[in-house]
Amino acid sequence: MLMSNTDRPARLHYLANGFRVLTPGGHVTCAVSGEAIPLDALRYWSVARQEPYASAEIALKAMLG
Repeated sequence: MLMSNTDRPARLHYLANGFRVLTPGGHVTCAVSGEAIPLDALRYWSVARQEPYASAEIALKAMLG
């Protein structure tokens, strides 16, 4: 059975005002919590670290520590 793009993680390049999809998929994994984040819900990431975060609180913790 073939997997759809939504079943697998995407690979992204994070930019200051958005991101570029390098490998299609339906979600990315939060760098801190391990939570799957649907691409349409992705709002927080680090350009310098090239990693996504599930929430503003998690992003702040990652940036401070």
